[in-house]
Amino acid sequence: MLAITRDTVRSEAAKLADREDATLWRWFSELYEDGRIRWCRSAQGWLVSVDHRHVATEADFDAAIRIARERYFSGKLRRADPRR
Repeated sequence: MLAITRDTVRSEAAKLADREDATLWRWFSELYEDGRIRWCRSAQGWLVSVDHRHVATEADFDAAIRIARERYFSGKLRRADPRR
């Protein structure tokens, strides 16, 4: 019984992680297509800017994008109106 529960928990956690990843990269793709996100590699790590404002610097690209999204939605970045 415990093994079945553990497998179920792992399976549900994997599904949740997949949904979160899909949401993250959909957000990234939309900003990229609109020219609103930029990134570059520097001595400090990956620098990420959204709407011309620096939002994250991390050693790992994936972490930098995740933190940029978190800050974007937390209100720590004033969002510009999307281009039409």
